[in-house]
Amino acid sequence: MFFKNVIDDIDSMMARDPAAKSRWDVVFSYPGFHALMFYRMTHRLWGWRLQFLGRLISQIGRWLTGIEIHPGAEIGRRLFIDHGMGVVVGETAILGDDVTLYQGVTLGGTSLAGGKRHPTLENGVVVGAGAQVLGPLTVGTGARIGANAVVLKDVPPDVTMVGIPARVVQPRPKPVEGARATEFCAYGTPTADLPDPVARAIDGLCDQVTSLQAQVKDLEVRLEEAEKRTSGPDQSVEALSDAPLPKN
Repeated sequence: MFFKNVIDDIDSMMARDPAAKSRWDVVFSYPGFHALMFYRMTHRLWGWRLQFLGRLISQIGRWLTGIEIHPGAEIGRRLFIDHGMGVVVGETAILGDDVTLYQGVTLGGTSLAGGKRHPTLENGVVVGAGAQVLGPLTVGTGARIGANAVVLKDVPPDVTMVGIPARVVQPRPKPVEGARATEFCAYGTPTADLPDPVARAIDGLCDQVTSLQAQVKDLEVRLEEAEKRTSGPDQSVEALSDAPLPKN
């Protein structure tokens, strides 16, 4: 079973990285694979309550790979850490199956209190290079986190998030029923042009300002017309009040 899972991990890495030419290439040249093997060992030690030994071996793995995965994290099958340098996975992080992390990703905590304080990534999540996913939030199945995004709130399934703080920029197209999903989004950001959420918000504000300007102009015209209609009688009254009284 162990070797079957290792082969499964290797094949999934090859499927997501065209630079991998063979299984031997992955086994000897991919720090993400090495870090995953260190994690499998240290997680078992952690479960046996050999926590110091688990942390020690985990630290050795960090020195060798540049990837820090806490032994207490829960990681599913076929995790792929591409390039990997600077990746940090916290103690209470939970990763589902077929998750992809790129270099510089942090799955970090924002609290000093005990309990769940790191993110949960559901199946098929892709987190781009340099992205920070912070706190006990949940990233939904199939979601994509763009490079250098900072995620501070729960992420719905099947959306793309970019920016600081991260915002939804587009939903993923729903797969056709019965079709096999083959699309993989490298670095969590599609190659097609993405709408800029900030620019979209500014455009919305400009439209509102234009509409308000038109309403104000209409009110000014109506007020001017009303003043013209009432100006005649007012002026007559003023003229009568200013006229001298007749002498007897």
